[in-house]
Amino acid sequence: MANEQNSRLAGYDYLLEHYQIADQPHWHHSRIAGSRFVRIEGATVLETFPASFWPGESPWDHLEFALKYDGIHLGILDQIFKVAPKDALIEFIQSKPTGIHCRTIWFLYEFVRQEVLPIPDAPKCNYVPILDPEKYYALDTGVRIPRYRIIDNLLGPRDFCPVVRRTNELQKMEAANYPQQCTDIFKDYPPEQLRRALGYLFQKETKSSFEIEREVPDSTRTERFVSLLHLAERDDFCSKNRLLELQNRIVDVRFVDSDYRSTQNYVGQTIQFQNELVHFVCPKPEDIQALMNGLVESNIRMGTGGVHPVIHAAVLAYGFVFLHPFEDGNGRIHRFLIHNVLARRGYTPNGMVFPVSATMLKHAKDYDASLEAFSRLVLPQVQYSLDHEGKMLVHNDTANLYRYMDMTAQTEALSSFIEITIHEELTTELEFLRHYDTAKRMLRNIVDIPDRQMDLFMSLCVQSKGKISAAKRASQFGMLTDVEITAMENAVRIGFEMTEIL
Repeated sequence: MANEQNSRLAGYDYLLEHYQIADQPHWHHSRIAGSRFVRIEGATVLETFPASFWPGESPWDHLEFALKYDGIHLGILDQIFKVAPKDALIEFIQSKPTGIHCRTIWFLYEFVRQEVLPIPDAPKCNYVPILDPEKYYALDTGVRIPRYRIIDNLLGPRDFCPVVRRTNELQKMEAANYPQQCTDIFKDYPPEQLRRALGYLFQKETKSSFEIEREVPDSTRTERFVSLLHLAERDDFCSKNRLLELQNRIVDVRFVDSDYRSTQNYVGQTIQFQNELVHFVCPKPEDIQALMNGLVESNIRMGTGGVHPVIHAAVLAYGFVFLHPFEDGNGRIHRFLIHNVLARRGYTPNGMVFPVSATMLKHAKDYDASLEAFSRLVLPQVQYSLDHEGKMLVHNDTANLYRYMDMTAQTEALSSFIEITIHEELTTELEFLRHYDTAKRMLRNIVDIPDRQMDLFMSLCVQSKGKISAAKRASQFGMLTDVEITAMENAVRIGFEMTEIL
């Protein structure tokens, strides 16, 4: 567009060019031109402002503009603070000692750089939150810090501090009140059917979580995972010892870890011999300990700070899988942590598990997209090499890529998966049991055969749209008469609400 061709960079884009910093991925980009308009390209917002919005020629003016319009991006800020003249920054902060954006910049500098500037504490003025609660999900009760007269309501500490924007989709999720929707659904089913459905859902979640990894667990590993899901409601598994316990219980005994990984791992696929297509590069092993410590502390902050359970679950679970702290089992632990948070926070009805993995498996493209929304931003920023054995070496500093993630896309994805799980997976299972029980009662009045054969009859009949094939009649139900078979087929069709009666 002509306006964009004649526009000037503003905010973060101006600062990145001014300080000759390599482009950093961010969701919002600002320009100054003749009129104001917004163009959305995928997950990126390109916003153009009229000339009256030009912040000035000073980098600090653009930094204030960025905080106001581009949002908080701690990774970009850290890059800017590394190269910006410190004396000029100090002078700018002291020129507006009570300014909201100045105090925010001051706090964020000392937060990300871990360096105290030679500036006296801020004079008495109103406390302001770092994250605007109308724009971001943040701690309900942050920590008041007198030095800057600000409230630290960030989701995590410096070592792992993601952000989640308060989008329309996530606000709809809050208003939907999924737990109440579950309660309303449960009212229509007797306790016995609920008990059986929930037992099945624990098995289904286990099977689906392994199937996503293209694994078929043996009975021992299946039972271990089911037992862990039952513990999710009670125990907090987000600590180093408990995460190691999880990993040891769900992977093959030959691949258990005793600590976080000490090697560089990545996600990729072999195109041909000694030719690997890399999809995602995980953090460097020397960064894992600090990042995981930050993740654990973030879990505590969100749990005690009133952060919505779905936001909490998404940040923790997706954060974990992006950090990839183990050699094996990361994906299953990632999905387990979703249940762990939702159950402990009381978001999941007592004794229940949302079979989210089943939804992810059925909607694999959407699940992959939620992972790629982050991985595709990271990959261009990582400089790496692979040797002839496929071992990777990362050559640049990458910690900030994982330390300061924007996890809005992942949170929106989890919200969607939960909604689908409730209205498809959960209700489908409950409806199946209702039909099954109705059909079984009717079958009992026709002929009394063993439960195993009755279940097989119903299964085959439902699969074949209400009719048993001649081959199955002969091989499986030769003991039954044609009259009994016809009556049983009709019972299944009535029980499962099929329209045609034979």
